[in-house]
Amino acid sequence: MTRFAVLGPLECWSGPQQVEIRGSLQRSLLGALLAAEAKPVSVRALVTELWGDAPPAQWENALHAHVSRLRRRITGCSDRATAEPGGSPRLIGLATGYRLVVTETDLDSLSFTRQVARARAIAAIAPSEAAELLRSALSLWRGTAFGMITGGPMARAAAHHLEAARTVALEVLFDVELRIGRHADIIPALRELVESPQLNERFCEQLMVALYRSGRQAEALATYRAMRHRLDEELGVLPTQTLRDHERAILNHHPALHTRANHMALRE
Repeated sequence: MTRFAVLGPLECWSGPQQVEIRGSLQRSLLGALLAAEAKPVSVRALVTELWGDAPPAQWENALHAHVSRLRRRITGCSDRATAEPGGSPRLIGLATGYRLVVTETDLDSLSFTRQVARARAIAAIAPSEAAELLRSALSLWRGTAFGMITGGPMARAAAHHLEAARTVALEVLFDVELRIGRHADIIPALRELVESPQLNERFCEQLMVALYRSGRQAEALATYRAMRHRLDEELGVLPTQTLRDHERAILNHHPALHTRANHMALRE
């Protein structure tokens, strides 16, 4: 069984054995096909992914050669045998492009997305189960999506989308953890995120609630002031109304801040 991983450095596995994908063009080709998550990718898009605006003179032959080489690497099949023994087709040639067939069990980004979707669907009625699903989904991450800063437009767009989805999953997880009374447990992770270069007011809100519920009101207010200062220094803006409402709620000991209360009411 062939498996792929993009929630970190791009990897391909055949059973317990990692398959080395050599060369930047081969890795760009595989990255583009995986970024499509089993959807067809046009020849035009693949040419742009591999060569940008300067494809070689014989780009048709070059693309076909790269596809054939990649197919042999990831399936052990020839061009005429595009299916794994006893399995479904993998890299399929279409009239207008190519499609890499993958499922939730084959590609970590699909597994991540499905687990997060299931968790969000049950968060209101089964928060503990939702938290477990979210932690399982987030454990799939090994680093920056696709492990790249540069790359073709498809891989870059997919990486940005996945990174945004990871942030949302963390936000949902911390909301669920606060709801079930695990405020003390999530303080270290939230503090690290709030102090990271990426500004995120939702994480700041959640850290303020977690600190308040842990009897650390002064630290909660200091967290707000630090975020307000960073927003002013780095972006020249004020905190959102929601974040200001959290500060006011802490000062006034709002009931929504009580342990296991619905802290999300402060966002309404």
